[in-house]
Amino acid sequence: MALSWLVIFLSCFGQMSAQFFKNTQPSDIELEERLLRVLLRLNLEEEYNTVLVYGEECVFQSLLRHLGVPTILVASGSTNYDWSFSTSTLILTCKFDAENEENSKTLLNLQRNRRLVYLQENIPHESVCNKYALKEQHNIAMVKSNFVQSDIIYSCRYFQTPNYEEKRFFEHQPIYIENFLNMHGSAIRTVPDLLVPRTMVYRDKKTGETKIQGYLANLIVTYAQKLNASLEIVNITELGVQKASVLDITNWAKEDKLDIGTALSSSLQFKSSDVVWYPYLLTGYCLMVPVPAKLPYNLVYSMIVDPVVLSIIFVMLCVFSILITYTQNLSWRNLTLANVLLNDKSIRGLLGQSFPFPPNPSKHLKLIIFVLCFASVMITTMYEAYLQSYFTRPPSEPYIRSFRDIGNFTHRMAISRVEVNVLTSLNNSHFREIKKDQLLIYDDWSEYLGLRDSFNTSLIFPVSEDRWTTYEEQQKLFAEPAFYLATDLCFNRLMFFSPPMRRYLPHRHLFDAHMMQQHEFGMVGFWRRQSFLVMVQLGLGSMKDLSHKRDIAASLLLDDISWILKLYLGAMALSVCCFVLELSRCSERWSRFWRPRR
Repeated sequence: MALSWLVIFLSCFGQMSAQFFKNTQPSDIELEERLLRVLLRLNLEEEYNTVLVYGEECVFQSLLRHLGVPTILVASGSTNYDWSFSTSTLILTCKFDAENEENSKTLLNLQRNRRLVYLQENIPHESVCNKYALKEQHNIAMVKSNFVQSDIIYSCRYFQTPNYEEKRFFEHQPIYIENFLNMHGSAIRTVPDLLVPRTMVYRDKKTGETKIQGYLANLIVTYAQKLNASLEIVNITELGVQKASVLDITNWAKEDKLDIGTALSSSLQFKSSDVVWYPYLLTGYCLMVPVPAKLPYNLVYSMIVDPVVLSIIFVMLCVFSILITYTQNLSWRNLTLANVLLNDKSIRGLLGQSFPFPPNPSKHLKLIIFVLCFASVMITTMYEAYLQSYFTRPPSEPYIRSFRDIGNFTHRMAISRVEVNVLTSLNNSHFREIKKDQLLIYDDWSEYLGLRDSFNTSLIFPVSEDRWTTYEEQQKLFAEPAFYLATDLCFNRLMFFSPPMRRYLPHRHLFDAHMMQQHEFGMVGFWRRQSFLVMVQLGLGSMKDLSHKRDIAASLLLDDISWILKLYLGAMALSVCCFVLELSRCSERWSRFWRPRR
């Protein structure tokens, strides 16, 4: 009797087991097929070439052989190495808490990657999205175990309530949401560095709000407007600082106290790209040198007298003297040193003056005189042109050609302590060429900038080519330019500036794209050209002529021709001496003195 009951029980259990497998096994197969279609669709929306699976064995792992892409399984939920694979990686998670990545570089590299979470339990979607939001991972999609029946994919969204959205798989909508294209008024925290003209803070008279302008501030403002976000200026007094420097803003970005700094960190100041990213400006770091003073008018005469040209004129004088002396008598009898060097016709002819023409001259003498007159016209015209042009615009004193030449001039180079530390840490070869006694180092950054903005022509200043554009625009209002940019005196010819950002900023890629678009449409160049006018409008710039204009007299002064008068007096003294010697018949007495000896 007991045996019969055992047989009946086993037969019933077998029928129930068969019915159970009949109902569940096809359902699992159908789920796998549906999930495989989801993965293939994700590959069509955004191609991935690597699959990263977190968690223990689940339904995803049975699908991987059908994808045909490299797969990495992380059962423990964390890797112990830096992620160096392609960024086009799809992350699959078998449980919402299976991903426990601890490697900071891996977290940064995989921050924006798409994640597909398989929820086996009935877990609230809000809590799953909140968990990933705390890690600032926002491309999250979820499917449940009843995905075959519901056909619903849950995508996390932010800045809205609820923080997820239901999507039907067969409605052909994008599965993932680009959350930061509309931030719905959420704040972007920033701190301006107050360095004109890149950032200028002012208070709007109509609304009373604090606003910022400048070619860098405009970039941040337009970016917040593009994302429909608000711009929150962090109160730096709460951070223990009265005025923020670039180093302070960069450190606050490292500490996640702000999102994007309204400042520019140079490539000379940082070695890692964790807090800076796409370069906003490419520029050089050169010297801003005072324009050399003009030579005084009394030195103009010495400038136009070139030794080579004088030598050529002297040779022409000797040649014409020899030719004139020979052709007059067709003999070398009268050819003496005095007739060559002090030939009256040759000297007066080269100076463009009249001289007595011999009677009945030969054809050869006429030709020589014609060439002499032509040479005199060329010489006098050349010197007169040089003299008039130099009096109109006198030449300048020598320019500084190298860093070592700074020690040979009276100018010293003013530089801030921050720049000295940076150049010293980089062991800049050009900076080492400048002697220490030629440096005037300022510990106060504001004092140094104020001195540079005052156009103090007794000093040399280092400046970026980007900042020089504003100085150049301002000097267009000067009667004479006070400084020029020495492009051959550069500490660094290719230096890039980038706004500091916090490390895990989730919309960093949108900010980089925004910067590139502003450059592409020419907005950055336009903002830079208008910087000086904006400074004047806000009262931060002046249209006064800060150059030291040279006073030009209405006519020449006696001091301007002092060298000519000195030469004239010397020549007159020499002429008087020769005349006295002739009156005293010195030559006859000298010849008598030598006759007895012969």
